[in-house]
Parts: sequence; C-alpha cells; structure tokens
Amino acid sequence: MFYGESGSGWLGQYQRNEYTRYSRDIYRRRGRVFVLTGTASAFRPRGLRTVAESRGTLIPGRKGDVYDTAALTEDNELTLALKSLGGLMVSPNECSVVTEVMPTWRELWHQRLRWQRGALENLGAYGITPQTTRYWFQQLGIGYGALALVAYFAVIIITFLARDQWIWYPFWMLLGLLFMIERVLTVWRSTWFARFVAALLIPELIYASYLNLVFLKGVVDILLAKQAHWGEHGDKTMQVADAAAEINDEGEERR
Repeated sequence: MFYGESGSGWLGQYQRNEYTRYSRDIYRRRGRVFVLTGTASAFRPRGLRTVAESRGTLIPGRKGDVYDTAALTEDNELTLALKSLGGLMVSPNECSVVTEVMPTWRELWHQRLRWQRGALENLGAYGITPQTTRYWFQQLGIGYGALALVAYFAVIIITFLARDQWIWYPFWMLLGLLFMIERVLTVWRSTWFARFVAALLIPELIYASYLNLVFLKGVVDILLAKQAHWGEHGDKTMQVADAAAEINDEGEERR
C-alpha cells in the first residue's frame, strides 16, 4: 500500500486522497493487489527467472528480459507477466510506502497519460485472458465513468439554462449528501484537511474530470497510432528504459 508525500497544496491533496482510497481498497481486498507498485516491490529470484525464460513464448517480450523495455509502465506489465505465469502477489497491510505527488497540473498530465496509455497498451499486448479480464473491465469502467461524468455536467448545465429559477429537489440533495459522506469516510484515516477537501465535493469532481480527459487522450492517441511523447519526462523515461535494457543484457550474458 502506498500513500502520497506531503506538500504541493491542493493538487497534492487530491492525489493523496486518491492514494488513500486506493490503499483502503487494497486493505479490504486482504492485500490482493491490482498492480505492483513501482515505488517499492520485492520479488523472488525464481519468479523473475521464470518471466525472463517465458518472454517471447508464453508472455510478450524478448526472451531473457525481466522487464519489457518497450512497455511504458513496466510495473503494470510485470504484474501481468507474473499473473499470466501463475504468480501470487500480495500487499501486506503492515507494509506501506510514501510516493511522490505531481506538483503541477502539467506534470500530473504527463504522469497519468503514461500510466493510462501504458496500461492500455499492455492489455493490448496480452489480449483477453483469464488473468487480464478484470483489468479489461476496469478500463471499460474508467471509460464509462468518464463519459458519465461529462453527461452529468451537461445535464446540470442544460437544466440550469432551461429554467427561470433554481429548484431544490430533496431526493437529489439527499443523494448528494450520501455521496459527500462516502467521500469523507473513505479518507477518514488521513488528515483533517483531507476530510475537508473531500467534503467540498466540487474540487475532487474537477480533479476526476481532469483525469478522465487524460484517459480519453490516451485512447485517442492509441487509435491514431501517435508516437508516445512525454515532454519533460521524456529524457527521464528513456534513461530508465536504457538502464533496464543494460541490466537485462548483463543478465543474459551471465547465463
């Protein structure tokens, strides 16, 4: 389970709330993980050797490589690789790690675009299998949520423009109150400021809408076969990929 570092104002708090809710979901799943965290994960040597030996046959990639250096999200790809080979992954509730949060909207855009596009491309490489079915439904759910949120805002705007006066509907007010309570309770174990931000609802809805735009941008880029470009993160990403490739090559020479 991982949590966001302190700082970066309201934008940092949105991310910390997001990570807190994700950790809560992992706790409720009794440690069963969706994706191995790239911040801190431990592997058994046998598992990594099996991945390297199975590349190019049972799973995508070049034979002998532990990491698929062509993948934009190596932690997500390695998760699919291990699960496809029958590996068991767990996130003990006693183990936690603090990860960085993006300080600007621009950096957040680059980070999440890499995550979203990388996840979709990884799923495309592995196809539909018993191990990837949950992930496919997860992506479909994200896509549906993105469209539903846009439709929700559209209905609100149209209703506001079509009426001469604002009418308060008790049913929808109660539903909104329940949603606010859910938002607050899911970050209750965090700080008072986290609860305050969650109770406001609107800021986190704007944050969610921003992430939905990133998701839709990733889908469009894939459909148009656009070359992945991560702006300020491009050089850093290439350095990581080159370092991983060197490690893979050294391991292959030793064998």
